[in-house]
Amino acid sequence: MINSLFDKKDGRRKWFRSDDRFNSLYPSSIQELAKRHWTPLRMAKKAAGFLADGTAGQRILDIGSGVGKFCLVAAYYFPKVYWYGIEQRKQLTTYADAAKNYLQLENAFFNHGNFTQLNFKNFDHFYFFNSFYENLDDSDKIDDSIAYSEELYIYYNRYLSLQLEMRPTGTKIATLHSYGEVIPSCYKEVGSEFTDELKFWIKAE
Repeated sequence: MINSLFDKKDGRRKWFRSDDRFNSLYPSSIQELAKRHWTPLRMAKKAAGFLADGTAGQRILDIGSGVGKFCLVAAYYFPKVYWYGIEQRKQLTTYADAAKNYLQLENAFFNHGNFTQLNFKNFDHFYFFNSFYENLDDSDKIDDSIAYSEELYIYYNRYLSLQLEMRPTGTKIATLHSYGEVIPSCYKEVGSEFTDELKFWIKAE
């Protein structure tokens, strides 16, 4: 699963030096999807820093975690926080677990399933890389292993918005390549990075 030619004697640090290096943890078929579908290292680190905020023991959820790149980067740089990913494609979750085990990161966890099956009360803050957009974009889907439709896009957006609205004051969200349609009006945009591609939100009073 994970490239057997890796030299563990160099430790974990080298895998976080560049996106190309990190992406080489995965098979070539996954690497080809990286530029469009997986969070770049520098953005993942910045988003994780906003969400973690130096507080130990927080539980942060990546909605549509793919092969786990965001959670793994976040877990490496913020080891006192627990990072969770939910992903509909079992194969991608398998790749995420394999990379996690190889990197020996004990604070990252990956679940196979639909995010609507989760209890949002179990998490403090959230990361969202517009994982619903595949339902609208016919040109560049990850694969054909799940159902797609405009109806699902609308349903997922409404469901997530409702769940976020019910979270307590101070809840944080980091969004990447999202137009903000899932963010309830009770959240205030408090910052952005990378020419507004990455945005930070906090639920106000």
